[in-house]
Amino acid sequence: MSKKYNILILGASYGSLLASKLLMAGHSVSLVCRRDTANLINSEGTRVRMPVKGREGLVEIDSRQLPGKLTAVIPTDVKPEQYDLVCLAMQEPQYSASGVRELMKAIALAKVPCMSIMNMPPLPYLARIPGLDASALRACFHDASVWEHFEPGLMTLCSPDPQAFRPPEEQPNVLQVGLPTNFKVAAFDNPAHTAMLEQMEADIIAARLTVNGEALDLPVKLKVHDSIFVPLAKWAMLLTGNYRCVQADGMRAIKDAVHGNLEQSRQVYEWVVDLCVQLGASRDDMVPFEKYAAAGQGLLKPSSGARALAAGATDIERIDLLVKLVAEQQGLSNDSVNETVKVVNGWLDRNRKAAAAKKAAEAVAA
Repeated sequence: MSKKYNILILGASYGSLLASKLLMAGHSVSLVCRRDTANLINSEGTRVRMPVKGREGLVEIDSRQLPGKLTAVIPTDVKPEQYDLVCLAMQEPQYSASGVRELMKAIALAKVPCMSIMNMPPLPYLARIPGLDASALRACFHDASVWEHFEPGLMTLCSPDPQAFRPPEEQPNVLQVGLPTNFKVAAFDNPAHTAMLEQMEADIIAARLTVNGEALDLPVKLKVHDSIFVPLAKWAMLLTGNYRCVQADGMRAIKDAVHGNLEQSRQVYEWVVDLCVQLGASRDDMVPFEKYAAAGQGLLKPSSGARALAAGATDIERIDLLVKLVAEQQGLSNDSVNETVKVVNGWLDRNRKAAAAKKAAEAVAA
């Protein structure tokens, strides 16, 4: 019988998708979240809803009915050394929040292997890419000091290809999957840590959910790859769709960003793919533009980053800036990518000024 692992996931929203798959496979999961969300999950579990080929509507995974054990904890209650693997499933700027920052340092010092399912590759992961000067990329991060204690060999990256969102009318323990694709994870430096991921991969593939007496094979698997470049396939998608949702005068859906000018989208996409290949990726590691464009037809909302900026966010994940700076290290530049970075910078500047003005006004009123 295969070993059952104890996994810590920072972030209970997107993290609950990976958690559900691990729980189906019989592993134990602790979700790190705010106290009110932790109380809700500990009393009612999580619900992840996803489409399944050949079935009407959505299939719901209720964590309380799965073989694995789920708990939810606040950051200050975590003892990292109790876990076999830590998964990072928050947005990059959240790791410097009070409580989370201290937990990150404790995880790093405990030397627990970490798998990120952020869009933004952690700095220690970027340090694993040959020929890349990770220290020159610190400006892309909300607070790069969060990553200082991590060993690059203990950090891997999982391309967060599945699209999911919290339905606004539901409680925070509910997640809905829009695009049920796979998590593609790069191997660790240590073969023993990679073997653990491969065991989880096999367990998730074998797991079934019984619905009305029928054993269902649910989508969203964990796929382990030897190449450290496989998760970078997401960069071309993000730069072509997610960040080009952000316009100077407002936001547009990912579908419109991709299909509004298909030739320009293709040019941006292929340029980012070429960048990854120049870094050392194989073209086989990348997703063909046609496949991405077809998936983009179903993405009818602006990206989460675009929605956050429209709502006044003062920080978002900056993969747009990261790709620009990585390209500059390789002697490359792209006008469309440069324009995207400029537009995102403009939104952040305005939002930060508005937030500062509001804070000043509140201080005067107090």
